[in-house]
Amino acid sequence: MNEIREIADLFDNILKEKRIEKYTYTLVKSEKQEINAENGEFKLMRTVFNNYASIKVFKDNKMGSASGNDLSKEALERLAEDGLGAAQSSPEDPCHDIAPDQGKEVFNQGIYEPDMDKFIERIQECLDTIKKEFPSVLVMLAMGSYDRNHWISRNTNGTEFEDFSGQYNFVIQFSASDNGENSGINGAGVSVDNLDKPFMELGGIRKSLENTVKSVHPKSLEGKFEGTVIFTPDAAQQFLSMLMGNYMSDSVIIDGTSLWLDKVGQQVVSDKLTVSKKPFDERIVCGERGTQDGFRSEEVTLIDKGVLKTHGIGLYAANKTGRRVTKNTGWDLVVESGDKSVSEIIKSVDKGLIMSSFSGGEPGTNGEFSGVAKNSFLVENGEIKYAVSETMVNGNLGEIFKNIRAVSKEQVCDGNSVIPYIAVDGVVISGK
Repeated sequence: MNEIREIADLFDNILKEKRIEKYTYTLVKSEKQEINAENGEFKLMRTVFNNYASIKVFKDNKMGSASGNDLSKEALERLAEDGLGAAQSSPEDPCHDIAPDQGKEVFNQGIYEPDMDKFIERIQECLDTIKKEFPSVLVMLAMGSYDRNHWISRNTNGTEFEDFSGQYNFVIQFSASDNGENSGINGAGVSVDNLDKPFMELGGIRKSLENTVKSVHPKSLEGKFEGTVIFTPDAAQQFLSMLMGNYMSDSVIIDGTSLWLDKVGQQVVSDKLTVSKKPFDERIVCGERGTQDGFRSEEVTLIDKGVLKTHGIGLYAANKTGRRVTKNTGWDLVVESGDKSVSEIIKSVDKGLIMSSFSGGEPGTNGEFSGVAKNSFLVENGEIKYAVSETMVNGNLGEIFKNIRAVSKEQVCDGNSVIPYIAVDGVVISGK
């Protein structure tokens, strides 16, 4: 995997020969050592090598892109031609650009030499623990992989980033059964750069298993009411993603449909909410180091105690609208914890749901959402009553995040994000 710099030098010469004067590209060589188990038995162990190349070519206020998975000289020549051809046939738009010179930097992240024997031991340990502690659970699929990546990115302004990274990933899919009845399919996973702790104690794996066991005998909820929804970290991620897409992303800022278009510096949600992207946080495994536009990634606070600090937009949208570019295009989400435990939050709820996931369409431009609460539980008078089925939830994204009841002290870290439980008021909950 050390020849990628030589390949980059070769590509630079090809682009020079073809007189392509402005470009940015990324070359990647990756290795995946994969382990799969089905129904508790290991079924597959293999190593897969992949290559990837992408380029953006800029010519006469036009931009064209091309990509491929072959790093041979012939393939790189075709890639350069395809990028140039795409640029020549594109409409003019002076807002297309690349980041100014970010200097040269080499990043080293995670674990670059894996201990596969220990990795397999940890996977087997987790499967054995599930079998012992959760006998009603069937693990349908357990997937482990060690992923190693080496990439280099250059542009004609002088930036050169090179990254060496490696991480272990573990994901399981499971269901539970009791007296002939089955729960729905659930899943959990983590990404780590060391094997110091059992997988069962990381991320939300144990809690997901516990909730699945409790979901075997769901009941249909009767009637309709407005209540409180406690988002688990998984559900909180879903709703924060919708919130960011609906109010803060490139498309809604460019077309002017965002309700937060001119709200930077203003209170837009509850002061209990602080949301940041932190690729350098020690709890984030192999965070983003270079953005899609060629900037060096930075930590950015999007919402600080309810105040909108910035929109999450890339260079094109920034040029298009005259707004500030956000030098972070990854996920790497960190939501600050609150001052209430999950049990205290549950005790404060008169009537509502604990919701683990949401299935529904994208919210409207006004923030209205509607869908099905999955893997969820009814809460009444401060107590968890039972798992529910066929339960709809609807409301307005902006309004429910203004009406945050509490954010939990506890956070779940899966290696890709750090998220607490978030309880919101004003959600319409409907049964049969």
